[in-house]
Amino acid sequence: MFELTGKVALITGATGGIGMSIAKKMKLSGAKLILSGTKKTVLSDLALELGDDVKTIATNLNCKDDILKLAQKAEDSFGQIDILINNAGITADNIFLRMKDEEWDKVININLSAPMRLTRQVIKGMLRRRSGRVISISSIVGYTGNSGQSNYAASKSALVGFTKSIALEVASRGITCNIIAPGFISTPMTDKLSDEQRKNILINIPVNRLGNVEDISNGCVYLASDEAGFITGTTLHINGGMNMI
Repeated sequence: MFELTGKVALITGATGGIGMSIAKKMKLSGAKLILSGTKKTVLSDLALELGDDVKTIATNLNCKDDILKLAQKAEDSFGQIDILINNAGITADNIFLRMKDEEWDKVININLSAPMRLTRQVIKGMLRRRSGRVISISSIVGYTGNSGQSNYAASKSALVGFTKSIALEVASRGITCNIIAPGFISTPMTDKLSDEQRKNILINIPVNRLGNVEDISNGCVYLASDEAGFITGTTLHINGGMNMI
C-alpha cells in the first residue's frame, strides 16, 4: 500500500460512490481528510465511519464565494493541503440541438470552472511549501465523446488541457498535476442499465467487466504518493482497455 501518513487531502464530491471510495482508501493509507459535498448528512455519516482526523465542509461548487470559503476552511482545518482531488462532477444530458444554455453552463461551471477556481486557491499553499499533488477526475468520454453528452465531454476534455498547462507551470516547485479518466464504473447509475444495455457495453471492454470504484481510488492513492513524484501532466486511463490511448 502506498503511504500517505502525515498528508492532508481535500476531496470534492466526497458523497458520491467514487468520492467515498477515494476518501476511504486515502484514510487507510494514513491521510488526514477534508471532505466536501452538498449532502451534509452523508458527509457527517462518512466522517463518523472514517474516524479521527476527518473534517467535512458542505459546499456549493456553483458559487464562487463557497469555493473561496472551502479553500480557506480546508487550509485552516489541518494547517495545509497536500493533496487536492477534484472529483465533483455533474451531468445534464441532451442531444446537442436540444441542449439548453442552462444545461451547458451548469455542467461547464461545476466540472471545469469550479476545479479551476479551487485549484487556483489551494495551489498557492503548495507553491509556498514546494510540494503538492493535484488530481482531477476526468472521463473516458473526454477522449472519445459521447452522444447526448457534448457538455459533459467538453468539460472533461477541457479539464485535461487545463491540468497539463498547470503541470508545466508548477513542476519545478515540487507539485504534480494529473488526471484520472474512468471508463464505465459500477455505480447506482449503471445498476439501472438493462441486461441488453450492459451487454452492449461489455462487448467493448476487453477485460469483460465494469470497473469498480476501488479501481479509481487505487489510482488516486498512487498518484498522491511519493512514488508518483516523477509523473505529471499525464492521464491515468482506468477503463479496462475500452479506449487504449
